[in-house]
Amino acid sequence: MRFFVVCLVLLLPGCEQSFFMVGDKGREASIARLSEARDNCLSRNAAADITTDRDAATIARAVALSCGEETERLVAAINRDGDAKVTSAIRQNAEFRAMGYVLRARGQVIF
Repeated sequence: MRFFVVCLVLLLPGCEQSFFMVGDKGREASIARLSEARDNCLSRNAAADITTDRDAATIARAVALSCGEETERLVAAINRDGDAKVTSAIRQNAEFRAMGYVLRARGQVIF
């Protein structure tokens, strides 16, 4: 009997995760919505800036800066702790995505 009780006590904590969902679904939906808003802004501004003959990287930086408000909202939603590395990575990702939208708008191959 004692063996059964010990086994039951040891097995129950292993089943705990199957009953509870880990994560914040509302936060995930908010991040997805904010990412989509940022990407829409990048796409819209990249299409508007293709008329110049400037370097694509320069235009991508300008496009990313023009969508700074959307990017900062995304940073606030993702980076609750205020980690500088996370903030920098999100901003670099915005520039990378802007470069993709600029190259697509120009009709260039994107690797």
